[in-house]
Amino acid sequence: MGRYRPPAVPGSKYITSAGKEKLQKEHDYLWQKKRPQVTRAVQEAAAQGDRSENAEYIYGKKQLREIDYRVRYLRKRLDNITVVDSIPEDRERVFFGAWVSLQDEAGAISEYRIVGPDEFDDADEYISMDAPLAKALFKRGLDDEIVVCLPDGEKRYRVKAIRYR
Repeated sequence: MGRYRPPAVPGSKYITSAGKEKLQKEHDYLWQKKRPQVTRAVQEAAAQGDRSENAEYIYGKKQLREIDYRVRYLRKRLDNITVVDSIPEDRERVFFGAWVSLQDEAGAISEYRIVGPDEFDDADEYISMDAPLAKALFKRGLDDEIVVCLPDGEKRYRVKAIRYR
């Protein structure tokens, strides 16, 4: 068995302004603060002599590789994303950035915000626009019923409220 991994499917290129700001802060922290600290630690560990058995040196080099990988990813992602900061004209339908209240078959109400794939882990109520639930919600209006195919079967929801900001 080889080590080949097919390329990951790129996420959608849309993001909220808060999401872009968060990615930019992470990039700046890694590049301007964390990487220089780790570089100094690696230099100090290298000055101690034999690098082959120097755990601090080996761990520091590994940490630098991880930081560089993440910085490259963030730079590429920040260059290719589109910030969606405007409210759509039709506020009665679900689009990117909307807060949507849903009622399931049991009558329980839950609220979600549709955001980009880079920011859905910021809060429990955020869902990625690439998620099956978000795809089923797009362009739906109040009191529309949606059906989402999940691994454990279909689930039905009714749109109870849509709001922006």
